Parts: sequence; structure tokens; C-alpha cells
Amino acid sequence: MQKRDPLRLLGCQVAIPNVVCASDRDRHVASACERISNYLADSTPVDLIVLPELCTLTYSREAFEALDDLAERLDGPSVTRFAELARAESAMVVFGMARCTDTGFRISQVILSETGEVVACYDKMHLCQYGASCEKEFFARGEKMAVVGLKGWKIAPLICYDIRIPEMTRALVLEHHVDLLVHCGAYFRDESFATWHSFVTTRAMENQTYLLSINRAGSDYGNSLFCSPWMDQNHPAVTFTEHAEQFRIFDLDPDLPADTRSMYTFLKDRHAKYSL
Repeated sequence: MQKRDPLRLLGCQVAIPNVVCASDRDRHVASACERISNYLADSTPVDLIVLPELCTLTYSREAFEALDDLAERLDGPSVTRFAELARAESAMVVFGMARCTDTGFRISQVILSETGEVVACYDKMHLCQYGASCEKEFFARGEKMAVVGLKGWKIAPLICYDIRIPEMTRALVLEHHVDLLVHCGAYFRDESFATWHSFVTTRAMENQTYLLSINRAGSDYGNSLFCSPWMDQNHPAVTFTEHAEQFRIFDLDPDLPADTRSMYTFLKDRHAKYSL
């Protein structure tokens, strides 16, 4: 196993105003990057900055109906601005945007290296169509997962509804040896909001891996969650503020996943096959 260094992660539960045109989007992205930089000016450096799903625009039917104006390619203004943030902070940046492709619009998490280069782009594989979500009406689904390396860690993005598909996280951890899942969502307080944390803590514990589940801020959002590979009454998950914008730093212990799996042998105790 490749040796990992300690990893310092910044989760950004960022406030997103009403963004339904490109000029609004560009002002919002510039402001968000400035607020992140101001926060980090009083902190020790971080290795990884994570923002929510579709963090460049409002999550709404109105915004989705304006995708011809709001969606961007990977050489667009949002990637350019977040690349400036990556270079300024010497940190990898993961952020969500509506991406324009030759085969339709995608819900994408773009991953930028500390030098501002696009190292991966994950297109949401499981589109949500219930409650406040109407994604299948506007977006095409992705076909492939993404894994990137940072300081010896393997990191993979998930987007919102992906967390409810256990086969995906299982494959990332068991087949691709991912150490950190960054789950980027737009969890609106509809009927499914109450179960979101249950899915997140279950995925973290059953796979014994670190998992950041980052939501946007706002009266209808909030309550992001950070999970360690093992949690109990003495080591609970860390919850962000209920509604307000909040940036939180987490220091990840490179030995904790292996130590957890050695002590609690869930993964080792699995059978190769389960038959009647």
C-alpha cells in the first residue's frame, strides 16, 4: 500500500444567491472564492478544498431552464476562477458546475490540481427525479467514476443521489482503494432530507473510510457532515451549521482507515458469495 501523508481538508458549506444568468454566476463564483481565501488567510494551509454540487448556480427549475446561458465547458469562467483559487492556496479544489458537452448538459464535479490544471471531471451517474429534484428533465447522466491522487491518498467524488446507490461506494473502496469520499450535494429540505445523514454515516462505516458530505448553505439547505472511518457515541460524526455558511477544516490521519479495519473486521469477514 502506498504511504500516505496527513491530509488537511477544507469543507465549504457555501451560501449561493439566486443565480439564473451568467453574469450573476460569475459574480457569485468570484465572491465565493474571495470568502474562502479570506478564511484561509487566518489558517494554516490546506491540501484540499471541497465545494457542493452545482455550486456555481441556484438549484432550481428556473436555473435549469437557463442552462443554455449558465452551463459551461471546462475552459469557461468558473474553472478559470477556481483555478486561480487553487494556485493561490496551493491546494486541490473540487467544485460543482453545470457542464455543457456535445451530448447534453451534465452535473459535474471538476477537480483541479494545486497548479490549477483540470485533473478529473466526474459527471453525476445517478440523476435524481423526486422531491425538489428534476434532474432527468435537463441533464444527461455520466458513465464513469473518477479517482484522483493527492499526497498518497486516493480521493473520489460522489454527487448527491449517488450516496443512495451502495454499489458505487463499494466499488470505489474495494476495487479502486479509495481512502476519502467527497460527497457533494444540494440537499433541499424536502421529504428525503431526514434520511440523508443516515445514508452518509452508513456508507462511511460499512466501507471504513473518510467521507465528507458537503451541502450548500441556506434556509432550505445546510447541515453538512464529516465522517471518520469509525464512529460511535464517543467519536460522532461532525455536523456543520443548520443553515449558515460555514467553512470547516479537518485533519485526516493516514493510519486511521487501516487501524479501523484491523480492529473492526467488517470487510475481512465478508463471504465471497452469499447463497441460499
